[in-house]
Amino acid sequence: MHIILGLIAAVIIFAVLVAVHEGGHFFAAKAVGVQVNEFSIGMGPLIYKREKNGTEYSLRALPIGGYVALEGEDEDSDNEHAFNNRPAWAKAVVLVAGVFMNFVLAVLILAVLITYFGTSVTPDIAKVEKGSPAYEAGIRAGSTITAVDGRSTPEGEDVRKAISKAAGDGDSTVITFIDAGGNKKEETVGFSEDENGNKIIGVQFKAGHNPLIGLKYGLIDSVKMEKEMLVVLGQMVTGQGSAGDVVGPVGIVDVVGKTAQTGFINMLYLLALLSLNLGLVNILPFPALDGGRLLFVIIRAVTGNRITDEMENRVNYAGIMVLFTLMILITVKDVYTFILK
Repeated sequence: MHIILGLIAAVIIFAVLVAVHEGGHFFAAKAVGVQVNEFSIGMGPLIYKREKNGTEYSLRALPIGGYVALEGEDEDSDNEHAFNNRPAWAKAVVLVAGVFMNFVLAVLILAVLITYFGTSVTPDIAKVEKGSPAYEAGIRAGSTITAVDGRSTPEGEDVRKAISKAAGDGDSTVITFIDAGGNKKEETVGFSEDENGNKIIGVQFKAGHNPLIGLKYGLIDSVKMEKEMLVVLGQMVTGQGSAGDVVGPVGIVDVVGKTAQTGFINMLYLLALLSLNLGLVNILPFPALDGGRLLFVIIRAVTGNRITDEMENRVNYAGIMVLFTLMILITVKDVYTFILK
């Protein structure tokens, strides 16, 4: 059952990812004056098309990708609005835009989730454990911590960091707070230890739902996830990782199907993860990928006419063949792993 659910959900996810990625290329191309001949969601046989302002918008049968066809992208063109006739900076903007939009999508999804569940914590105290150091110091629920050891703490994360630092420096800390009655107070608070041996003062903070803070931590989490993906990629390149960690469309359908059964929230998180993954893969300096094309733009800007369009196209074609071969091998592995095994 989860395979059918996975197929449906995967089609939706792929469509969103492709629309966002190719939409980035599309709007960037329009912005820098490159003629867009076609904007397609899906590959293969044409299902629907509509032409507007010189661009053909199409929907194709196979939901495994999509593309933006730019005038002069893979061939010479005398059109002044052709990709090959635009300056290097304009080409770079168009090539990077897809990856950038994948990153933006992930940041926005995570920001929404973080805001919905609570943007970290606020400095407002929701609960004080009886008998805890904070309770013994007279701190009660409804108070707001404004400073720790004289350092201002406008956000809950500031309070946590300050208390953690104080715990590492000594046996107590000075907490400045405003109580439920609006009175400003200052108390010296000791520490106790939780079940993991961490030093605490015994308070629980209220969760905040500030969209701006959610956006901040959405960005932080996205950068952190990208770094972790780079580490895994580096391990695979150096032989420290396992080929079994790489999955293709079949493996993604399986993962999506299982995730879809756990709820919409987890599906959104998976969408953010896949969007970051798609962006990272596309920016790799490999022929035919956005990163490979960007590398050629940089090289040709430095070397001038030493590299021709024909030479670049040959290298990109070879890259496409390698990518197709890898995709076939990964798909065969996935069929064995997720279906036959």
